[in-house]
Amino acid sequence: MHSGLILLLWLAAVASVQLLPISALGLAVLACACAALLWARVRAWRLVRRVRILLLAIVVLFAWFTPGEALWVDWPRLGPSREGAMLALLHAGRLLAVVCAVALLLERLPIERLVSGLHALASPLRVLGVPPERLALRLLLVLRLVEASPRGTQHGDWRHWLEDECERGRADTTARDEGGGDSESVRILREHLGLVDGLVAIAVFAALIWWSVA
Repeated sequence: MHSGLILLLWLAAVASVQLLPISALGLAVLACACAALLWARVRAWRLVRRVRILLLAIVVLFAWFTPGEALWVDWPRLGPSREGAMLALLHAGRLLAVVCAVALLLERLPIERLVSGLHALASPLRVLGVPPERLALRLLLVLRLVEASPRGTQHGDWRHWLEDECERGRADTTARDEGGGDSESVRILREHLGLVDGLVAIAVFAALIWWSVA
């Protein structure tokens, strides 16, 4: 299967999670969590730990600051509301499902194919003057920095992602000269998009559009 189609199906799955009601969302979160535990346990646990503060903020903000019926009748002013608790479960479940999906994607799709898929999906942007090669490589660098950069270092700062390429190149050259390391090359594979892949992509788009307006 074409790597661009894999990414498209992944994006469609992530988008469909946002449309699920809370009754079906629980099954989706359970399925994503089980899949992540089976095939991407370490990566999934690392990503969940990195979003734990966001999860806590979602639960507190929705559960305690949404007007509604008190969940704890004896402490109506201190406890969360029923409506807020439902919203907190809904949004926290969506975030957990997406985090598990990201872990599975990064674990099961090799770097070369990931870049190839990003390049294929970004190819239509060429008519707008956006080179898909540079966009794919920039996205790859962001993924690597988020995944591997130690906390508290200069390279872990998000502002480092926005540095000019010349400045970053000079910094990398200086680091290689001082440390004696070698630069890492990234290949962009050119995969052929077959007829079946194209038909599946059209069907996925049509299904998402129909589901969102139905």
